[in-house]
Amino acid sequence: MRRLLIPCLWLLAMPALADELPAFDRPGLGFGTDTVPRGALAVEVGLPTWQRDRDRDGVRTRSLAGDVLLRTGLSEHLELQVSTTPWQRQSVRSADLPAQRQHGSGDTQLAVKWAGPGSTERTAWALLASAVVARGDADFSDGRQYALALSVEQALGERWSAALYASHQRGDGERSTTWSPSLSQAATDRLSLFVEAGLTHSRGAPDQRVAGAGITWMLRPRVQLDASFDAGLDADSPDLQVGTGLAVYFD
Repeated sequence: MRRLLIPCLWLLAMPALADELPAFDRPGLGFGTDTVPRGALAVEVGLPTWQRDRDRDGVRTRSLAGDVLLRTGLSEHLELQVSTTPWQRQSVRSADLPAQRQHGSGDTQLAVKWAGPGSTERTAWALLASAVVARGDADFSDGRQYALALSVEQALGERWSAALYASHQRGDGERSTTWSPSLSQAATDRLSLFVEAGLTHSRGAPDQRVAGAGITWMLRPRVQLDASFDAGLDADSPDLQVGTGLAVYFD
């Protein structure tokens, strides 16, 4: 954690130079419809994400993970993304067995986001195609996966907006589809709030349903802090996921 915080403190000390900047993709289940301009870079880091779950058999799982997303523009409406989880920790406990602990790194994904034509200041949409290009440690890898996602955003006035996120993922004999609506409010020029819900349908597995909320704060014009949570709505969903993060824009 200390090695991660040192560069973060350096980033916070940068001067604010921004005018109209593209929105960051974190936090939340979905992603934004903005793309990063060519030659610019957005760095989005989880600091970190904590998850707790207890299944029907009483097995308790707790995990801690730090994820990194890098975004850079390829053209006016196209951006390249690289994401990974360089470190993860997981603890599994049950009544009959001693605690099992694992640590390692997760998969690395390569993605391309395309801001679709016809988008306006009130209505915008984008597609995101992604693939796992490097597998992480066995305990934290989902194998070779491919996904296609859609995000649609609609302004509802000066400070309110709604969004719908949908994605389909497949690989290693598995398929899943996720839907997530959300509602956001710009409380001030620097502070925004959102609520969201999510439904994931997987082939051969129970559906998962979550709902949550989050907050973003522009510490500086190019530096965003965030905090969010999602809670499971049934026994087949993760009980609780809490995350904090930092996002910084360079050009």
